[in-house]
Amino acid sequence: MSKKPTKPAKVTKKTVTKKALEKKPSVSKPWLHSYPPMVNAEIGQLEYDSLGALFENSFASYGDSPAFTCMGKTATYSDLLNQSSRIGAWLRSKGLEKGDRVAIMMPNILQYPAVLTGILRAGMTVVNVNPLYTPRELEHQLKDSGAKAIFILENFAITLEKVIAKTSVEHVVVTAMGDMFGGLKGMLVNFVLRKVKKMVPNWSLPGHTAYTQVAATSGYGFSSEKMKTDDIAFLQYTGGTTGVSKGAALSHSNVLSNVAQNDEWLKAVNDGNGLPAGATYICALPLYHIFALTVNAVMGMQRGAHNVLIPNPRDIPGFVKELGNYQFEIFPGLNTLFNGLLNNEEFQKLDFSNLVLTLGGGMAVQQPVADAWQKLTGSIIAEGYGLSETSPVATANRFDSDKFSGTIGLPLPSTIIAINDEKGKELPIGEVGEIYIKGPQVMAGYWQRPDETANVMTKNGFFKSGDMGFMNEAGQTKIVDRKKDMILVSGFNVYPNEIEEVAAGHVKILEAAAIGVRDDNSGEAVKLFVVRTDDSLTEQDVKDWCAEGLTNYKRPKFVEFRDELPKTNVGKILRRELRDE
Repeated sequence: MSKKPTKPAKVTKKTVTKKALEKKPSVSKPWLHSYPPMVNAEIGQLEYDSLGALFENSFASYGDSPAFTCMGKTATYSDLLNQSSRIGAWLRSKGLEKGDRVAIMMPNILQYPAVLTGILRAGMTVVNVNPLYTPRELEHQLKDSGAKAIFILENFAITLEKVIAKTSVEHVVVTAMGDMFGGLKGMLVNFVLRKVKKMVPNWSLPGHTAYTQVAATSGYGFSSEKMKTDDIAFLQYTGGTTGVSKGAALSHSNVLSNVAQNDEWLKAVNDGNGLPAGATYICALPLYHIFALTVNAVMGMQRGAHNVLIPNPRDIPGFVKELGNYQFEIFPGLNTLFNGLLNNEEFQKLDFSNLVLTLGGGMAVQQPVADAWQKLTGSIIAEGYGLSETSPVATANRFDSDKFSGTIGLPLPSTIIAINDEKGKELPIGEVGEIYIKGPQVMAGYWQRPDETANVMTKNGFFKSGDMGFMNEAGQTKIVDRKKDMILVSGFNVYPNEIEEVAAGHVKILEAAAIGVRDDNSGEAVKLFVVRTDDSLTEQDVKDWCAEGLTNYKRPKFVEFRDELPKTNVGKILRRELRDE
């Protein structure tokens, strides 16, 4: 067991109030005039030097309060202190040192936060891996990151088996779903997954260590590594849909800054009353994804939150059944998840009286989905925006807003958004260009990829997002689409998000995805893929519906019905796969 940490002294923050801003209007930052009155324009100096220091403060402050719950089993903050100390001590015992990369390949299970905090407290870098990666994708990420160790759920061990010989991985820790439950329940969970549901393919990883053995290591005397704020905390891989996946190198200060920015923004919740400590967060998005990693795991722990982990949110009936066991205050999600839940009859019967904040990110939230969510739950979806490269949140709607804005909101404190043309020149309010982002949450660069870093970072510190959008006079930004997804019809720019949002407004359309296809007359034409809720819906019905809301060149020329659309494990629709077909 580690010694109880002392809480670092708080540093007085230099802040700018809205009142002060009103005395000195900013022409270049119109969003500051739209800030809630209790939110400062800058975050000031960070309270912690490292994520390990943040975690230790939370362990000491919240003790026996619930930190994470999965399938009815809860780990408290004291449990996490104990478990992370054991994991950190084991890693050091194997010769791993400060800065070494350690991969995690698990869904949302109790082992994840224990391993996450253990690696970071030991001064090492976390490499988050999507458990559904193919052998090729896993091999690239392990080789590129130079990971020396990996913690993996046995369900995916066969993937590692196929590539481990080609990587630098020296230590493999394999865990089973029931390892944290203990006793009869743990054995029963493992038996059902292995023998009944056949969810664990046969695998062989000679020399691996069982997670239960690591968890039995003595953590006595373990203490967090002293870190510098610019030391790398995460290699967050991104860009796999457009080519070779790259590791966004996120420093401790990047993530801590984003936590501080979100913390400042949260002051506006509950009409300025903020969030109570110990609020219950639903963690349906995977922790290996940057959204859940920062918002649920790090920010949640910093605030003493209770995170309810959902291992498989695609199992909507099972997800809804789990939701029925909790009164929850915070619900982060994305459009496809909200839409799937809204179409479940049992979800419509749940009690939403405690829900004070719904966060939408990862992809555009469609107006029909936002309207239906608000009508059912009474909660307005506060859409935000960010990327792996921005740790992730760059902009967000006000949490005290009384309506869904249809924009990605305002730049967070200490963040600058610029809308630039192809030459990097800033455009006037209302004109569409590429979204540039500058702030303390922006990555240092891509891991060992100076060429790729140079492609996306400007000399004055802006990150070029690759997203197209415009800013209105209130400082709110509206994304119109990814540059690569834009469709060019007879010289006119057509943005798939707009078409999909119009289509989603039809009562018989569950989901839709628009892409551009070759057309002899117009260069490209719009093709719309549709998942129906009613088989009576025809192609002509879809075209007629879109004709009511879209000008001629934006209307789909082709409509194809599908039983489902290709998606990432997070739930984002993969237009690329539809184009490749």
